[in-house]
Amino acid sequence: MAELRLRCPWDAKQTHRSLLNHLVEEAAEVVDAVETGTDDDLREELGDLLLQVYFHARIAEDDGRFDVEDVARGISDKLVRRHPHVFADDAVPTDIWQSWEERKRVEKGRTSALDGIAESLNVVPRLQKVISRSRSHRVPLDLPEESIDEVSFGSALVALVARAQASGVDADAAARLALRGLEARVRAEESAGAE
Repeated sequence: MAELRLRCPWDAKQTHRSLLNHLVEEAAEVVDAVETGTDDDLREELGDLLLQVYFHARIAEDDGRFDVEDVARGISDKLVRRHPHVFADDAVPTDIWQSWEERKRVEKGRTSALDGIAESLNVVPRLQKVISRSRSHRVPLDLPEESIDEVSFGSALVALVARAQASGVDADAAARLALRGLEARVRAEESAGAE
């Protein structure tokens, strides 16, 4: 990567922003390799994603901000901090996910279930994250809890999108509107609980 940044005109002019589409595309290709590819596909796509990490770290290093070793050290330290049941003498928590979320909340000083959820996530993953965080933060939203399997959910989602399309409704825009409404409910419940 150091040589590419020095000797390749394209690599030399890249910025964090100019590489964002590549980062998103490479992550999507990892998903494709996991879901429908071979081990060779997955190995290749993980390498392409790792290249993006190196590329971004090298850009930061060129600017004197941090390097790939800082990135690796940061994630290593985070994993140790968030796994005291592995790296210290703590007992294994009964709810490991809840424990992780609580440690993360305290560590980052978050006060809302919505803090730290990436704004750039597509609507379905963001909606899932908002619901998950709201539940782990125990925000009283009265959401459905009856179980559903993957196939049934997928079929219901396809049917809803098909009904929306047949009705002239932009399914993505409608989902974003509903997401904003859910986020407003979360904020309102959190405000009410803080009083």
